[in-house]
Amino acid sequence: MVSGGARAVARCDALGVAPYSDMADGLYRGWLTPAFAAAQKAVGGWMAEAGMTVRTDAATNLVGRYEGATPDAPALLIGSHIDSVRDAGRYDGPLGVMLGIECVVALGKAGKRLPFAIEVIAFGDEEGSRFPAPMLTSRAVAGSFDPASLAVVGLDGTIVRQALADNGFAPDRFGGAARKPGSVIGYLEAHIEQGPTLEAEGLAVGIVTGIAGQLRYRVVIEGMAGHAGTTSMALRRDALAAAAEAVLVVERIGGEGPADLVATVGRLDVTPDAVNVIPGHVDFSLDVRALDPAVRDAAAAAIIAELKTIGARRGVGLVARRVHELPPSPCDPKLMDLLAIAMAAENQPERRLASGAGHDAMVMASFCPTAMLFIRCAGGVSHNPAEAVAPADAEIARRVMLGFIERFGETFLGETF
Repeated sequence: MVSGGARAVARCDALGVAPYSDMADGLYRGWLTPAFAAAQKAVGGWMAEAGMTVRTDAATNLVGRYEGATPDAPALLIGSHIDSVRDAGRYDGPLGVMLGIECVVALGKAGKRLPFAIEVIAFGDEEGSRFPAPMLTSRAVAGSFDPASLAVVGLDGTIVRQALADNGFAPDRFGGAARKPGSVIGYLEAHIEQGPTLEAEGLAVGIVTGIAGQLRYRVVIEGMAGHAGTTSMALRRDALAAAAEAVLVVERIGGEGPADLVATVGRLDVTPDAVNVIPGHVDFSLDVRALDPAVRDAAAAAIIAELKTIGARRGVGLVARRVHELPPSPCDPKLMDLLAIAMAAENQPERRLASGAGHDAMVMASFCPTAMLFIRCAGGVSHNPAEAVAPADAEIARRVMLGFIERFGETFLGETF
């Protein structure tokens, strides 16, 4: 008999190909794309099979509700996201949703109703792979959504507002997905670690203590395009050469801080992008993260200062604009302890570790107590087609999550969150 964890992994695999991908030879599921709509339909079907009532909220999130012993009881949310980066792995995000569904399957088979409802939520936009403003949909649920985000222009030239309308959603109702105070009593997210720690220590699962804060910038360099054969080296204002130097600055400063400080240039667009033309325009991303916001902010400031020095020395214009900020997000101590108890009941050693990657949990933490369970992934590889998770590890995670849910019920009966 196939375990719930194995079925969760298999369903992630099923979502890794067309029509659930907008790439022919890989996985890319951007928010509000045809692949996204197809994935929502499939996941909604699995939610319904598990005995949940299914709806899509005003912010495009897919929600399956398993009622508690009392109708209209407040809910424990369990979820993650179903969008992906380009050329992605299959488990980053969807695995947490599938494991949430499997927890409901187990409760339904046992005939259990808890003193609270369970809602499995598949967030629509966590990665920011189509629009450079990630976590818009979880922000809407948490009530921290900025209406100005509807005007963000995606990499394909589409505005968020228009993409919503094209998919049958009313942009002006987007913020209506906000949950009312008291309607949510906690949030649990299971996610692959996206790093090598658990594998190196021979552990299947770990408890997340907190999530590093993020800063993202859009950096634009304006030089002068010119003929590659007739413009002397001394007279060039090469935007790409300036960007190349800038990338090395980012790498150097990112490596000069504590181990949790990281700085990355992940996207670089060059214009006019011709072999015989000196690049006149470069647009690139800058991502800076650290658990300590002071460390993160100091590193970002140092990077921007050196980039401006490069621009002045090379005679090119350079503008750095902040496009995204998330503060560090600690997980709830009581919920971490409940996860630890659930892990011990499954004979899993307790291991607590921080997350350098961002997750919807860091947005939800502003609204309700949050907990995260990390799952070992092969080689620590993520955001890559080589991403892999052992079904046995997913099954351990499912059992730990069920134990957490049952203990959460005991806690909820005796304590108000």
